[in-house]
Amino acid sequence: MIPFGGRLPDGRLVQDAAPEIWAESLTDVADAGFDAVDPTDSWLRIADLDLARRAEFVSICEGLGLSVPAISTARRSVIDPQHGDEYLAYSHRVIDTAAELGIGHVSFGFFGPLSPKQMKALWFWTEQGVQNPDDPDIYRLAVSRIRELGQHAESCGIRISLEMYEDTYLGTARDSVRFVTEVDHPAVKLNIDIGNLIRLHRPVEPWAEMIELCAPYAGYWHVKNYYRIEDPSGLVMTHPAPLLGGTINWRTAIRRALELGFDSPFLVEHYGGDGLSVSAANRDYIRRILSGRTIRT
Repeated sequence: MIPFGGRLPDGRLVQDAAPEIWAESLTDVADAGFDAVDPTDSWLRIADLDLARRAEFVSICEGLGLSVPAISTARRSVIDPQHGDEYLAYSHRVIDTAAELGIGHVSFGFFGPLSPKQMKALWFWTEQGVQNPDDPDIYRLAVSRIRELGQHAESCGIRISLEMYEDTYLGTARDSVRFVTEVDHPAVKLNIDIGNLIRLHRPVEPWAEMIELCAPYAGYWHVKNYYRIEDPSGLVMTHPAPLLGGTINWRTAIRRALELGFDSPFLVEHYGGDGLSVSAANRDYIRRILSGRTIRT
């Protein structure tokens, strides 16, 4: 639901809008050929709807033939210096809501709110965002809180995935593997959203190396692609791309992840332009890869 945003043209929050407004966006999703949707809390926090409004949301999805296999959260870090306790409580509500609705996957992350410069930029990732502190106590708190969420999720039959994102404790492939290994809980996996890293205007690990290191720990997976240009002068520039056209070879990446045991849903994303239609094309591309795959044994 990233193409729809959390505010309406008149400034109202989608969260506070009438269900008919939700239905308009979800109808667009269904008309694009989707039969599943992640509400994504940057669009709508279904965990913070009262029971009646949550039932209306579910009814709309059912009427459109849309299942809800996962819920993604964004910019609600459980170690946020101001709102960490609040976001931890919210994260538990998300897990409870997922259990209530029979949703099997939830994605969390440590990335913070967009800075004023990021909000003004054409592409927010070209400006510096919030950085997780280089503080052993905060790191241990992050591990402890994610393990706590993992224990809750396991009791509900749900899997958590932690989204890879720059300048967080999941900001590189090696950091991500280190973190999930330290959490050491079977319900906690990685959301190996390597597009978040490939788009950075700085040196990054090769995408194939990220897949090799992280896919054995992968759960629910956000996928997107970017064109990346690296000039010999050191200049790096990126731009959103469809899955089949950017720097990451997604056919190779997906096949390798399957070989390494990946068995969770994909969330297709795209920034800019008609993001919904590009996401639909990305969906079809993944289906072609899956239908034609040959897995070595």
